[in-house]
Amino acid sequence: MAEAIEEVPCLVLSLKLDMSMVRELLSREEIHVAEAPSDSPTMSLGETTPEFLNACCRLLNLLDSPQDIPFLSGLIQREIIYRILRGPVGARLRAVATLGDQSHRTARAIAWITANYAKPLHVEELAQLASMGVSTLHHHFRMLTAMSPLQYQKQLRLQSARSLMLNDGLDAASAAFEVGYESATQFNREYSRFFGQPPMRDIRALLSPGAPKLELVGSL
Repeated sequence: MAEAIEEVPCLVLSLKLDMSMVRELLSREEIHVAEAPSDSPTMSLGETTPEFLNACCRLLNLLDSPQDIPFLSGLIQREIIYRILRGPVGARLRAVATLGDQSHRTARAIAWITANYAKPLHVEELAQLASMGVSTLHHHFRMLTAMSPLQYQKQLRLQSARSLMLNDGLDAASAAFEVGYESATQFNREYSRFFGQPPMRDIRALLSPGAPKLELVGSL
């Protein structure tokens, strides 16, 4: 949604997960998480469960009692991780947490693309940054994100362009160039394929009264 009002607020919580905590929970016998299929999506979209939302609210409420943060924040974060592992994206989180050293190298490549998605992407240079061969990078990148580096960059560009049009009022051509596209025609084609309709028609639909609201988006 482009705006938030008191009656319809827009709330966002971003939490960086502690991978050592994830691995510790995975080692417990009572927690069984299947392996993620090779074609499972890298991003998840869905409504929060009452239990998950309750844990997140309790974590935020600790800001009102800083003296409790050192003792309680870790316990609540463990609960949040537990509920993620037991939910529909648990398999993807398991894959991220158990890939070992290669996952850390691949994470450097992912972080670079995330911070520089508007720049030209040269996979050979990205592999060098991650201290990996090109084929090895492709393999582990797909294991973590279910897509290639170029596909990942394209998704970031399209999501960012959509946000610029929705929240900043940019037209399609301006948003395309802002996120790194050199061709507005290519941008329109890829946007339509990804979101299901041309840019401005999509934005008008999102801004129309009664448009569905996105409750929770997560990337693993």
